Amino acid sequence: MKKKFDLLHWTPRILCILAILFISMFALDAFDPKLTVWQQIGGFLMHMIPSFILIGLLVVAWKWELVGGIIFTLIGLGFTPFIYLHNYRMNHSVQMSLLIVLMITFPFIVVGILFIINHFRKKSRIRQEHQTSGLSQTR
Repeated sequence: MKKKFDLLHWTPRILCILAILFISMFALDAFDPKLTVWQQIGGFLMHMIPSFILIGLLVVAWKWELVGGIIFTLIGLGFTPFIYLHNYRMNHSVQMSLLIVLMITFPFIVVGILFIINHFRKKSRIRQEHQTSGLSQTR
């Protein structure tokens, strides 16, 4: 039997990978011609720590959608005030700070919610399959 492409299954995973790649782009500012190669590599790896953590959380969410969904939602909501305040102090613009928050934390909130929705959808589908198979066995 050929499996059908499940959009709700793949959307949070793909969106999370794209969001991690976006976050990882900020690590490129570690490269400065004034620094030695080892200083640049060290700075790059330090800047990549959040991406490595997010990749680890994606692995968790891939296996346990409910746990991963809760974690990603909490990360997105938890970091929102810090990122907003940090950017507001730098640029003194509410609109710019909100836009930055939307670009950085909002995708992880959406990813978390989609993982949670998909978890309960799969659970409901399994429950329905058990009920229908139970009815057909009793007949």
